[in-house]
Amino acid sequence: MSGDPTLAHAEGAWEATILPTLEEYIRIPAKSPMFDPEWRAHGHLDRAVALIETWCRKRPIDDLRVEVLRLPNRTPVILMEAPGHSEDTVLLYGHCDKQPEMTGWADGLDPWTPVRRGDRLYGRGGADDGYAAFAALTALEALQQQNLSRARCVVLIEACEESGSPDLPFYVDALADRLRTPELVVCLDSSCGNYEQLWASTSLRGIVNGVLTVEVLTEGVHSGASGIAASSFRVARALLSRLEDERTGRILPADFHADIPAERLEQARAVAGVLGDDIAGKIPFVDGMRPAHDDPVELLLASTWRPALAVTGAAGLPAPGDAGNVLRPRTSLKLSLRLPPTTDAAAAARRLKDLLETDPPYGARVTFDVETPGGGWNAPATRRWLAAAADHASRAFFGKPAMYMGVGGSIPFMSMLGEKFPRAQFLITGVLGPGSNAHGPNEFLHVPTAVRLTACVARVLADQYRAQRGA
Repeated sequence: MSGDPTLAHAEGAWEATILPTLEEYIRIPAKSPMFDPEWRAHGHLDRAVALIETWCRKRPIDDLRVEVLRLPNRTPVILMEAPGHSEDTVLLYGHCDKQPEMTGWADGLDPWTPVRRGDRLYGRGGADDGYAAFAALTALEALQQQNLSRARCVVLIEACEESGSPDLPFYVDALADRLRTPELVVCLDSSCGNYEQLWASTSLRGIVNGVLTVEVLTEGVHSGASGIAASSFRVARALLSRLEDERTGRILPADFHADIPAERLEQARAVAGVLGDDIAGKIPFVDGMRPAHDDPVELLLASTWRPALAVTGAAGLPAPGDAGNVLRPRTSLKLSLRLPPTTDAAAAARRLKDLLETDPPYGARVTFDVETPGGGWNAPATRRWLAAAADHASRAFFGKPAMYMGVGGSIPFMSMLGEKFPRAQFLITGVLGPGSNAHGPNEFLHVPTAVRLTACVARVLADQYRAQRGA
């Protein structure tokens, strides 16, 4: 397959139809149900789904079938089927729901206003990962334009990934006959270490989210009572010290750790050799702030294979300007505990609840309300044909070899598919590179990388067909 016509088709499609449609998508505040419980009434998710559906229906792909499916009391999914030249199935995945706005956007930027600056398209959800449906079908178009064979392809776009994909298992069960047993899963919701080559994710961390609430009083009292009554914040701090060493960030109980496979250690060393200081350089530290580790290999492992805690929200704390001399009755903290890929998330959630609630200091009333835990994922051994196909594509369209690394975030669907289809191969990739800042302010999509990634997907699909035919 010639790289030039594939890349030319991808470039033309992105400039002519994808980017204008993606800009419309960014304008839709299609927040995931966790962040918009009234999503049905607001209609933003349905608008995002309709926009993508309309674009997809116009694609000139032979016998393409596009459907929007709605199970009762579930967010919708878009399912597309494109018959191929074999009965093998390739499943391509993405999502169309978004994280909330977040504060701190730079002047001239806004989560719901698309802004193109050079190679970057700013706005919430473009890179994470509203582009997925457009890239997937454009890859199929590129193959058809060149009369190149591929397997049967199914594209699945969900609308609750940012909420942990609670609706997706019901659709996977309902669509079992149409999803079949994929030979290859291509996920377009991941990251890249730089914008210079194709990156494949080899692992994803699990997660336990929940709200820790500490109650010490029935109502607030004058802070002169401090010393008699313990501060709810101090009790919360003491409870967190059962979990985390606040000096180093190390998670203390062994239950939350896992052994790191030798292959993943080797890959981390290879990535550190390519990225070096850029591993930490993509983080927007304030002046004078240092990374948690000096060794780039340790930074990679700490963010992909070690557990880590973040406090992502709080309640019961007034703004400083509104804070009087009052001993507050309660403190609530939203906790996000990232887990190694192979740690049992459900067991970790039970352990964490027990750790925080048992024998609270001073007999305080402590509750830890756990959200649905998300399991991690460790890729099966990469078969020779897929490694060759990924490297082939990366060299063709980026001019550099493909790279492999773990990811610190979670994609619940991958854990689910890994359990359901243990023999499938996985190409987990994406456009979330340095500075792209998914979930935070100033999220952007790096357009040249998205174009090249689209071409890479086409190349991998063609090589997958040839490999399965023994060519």
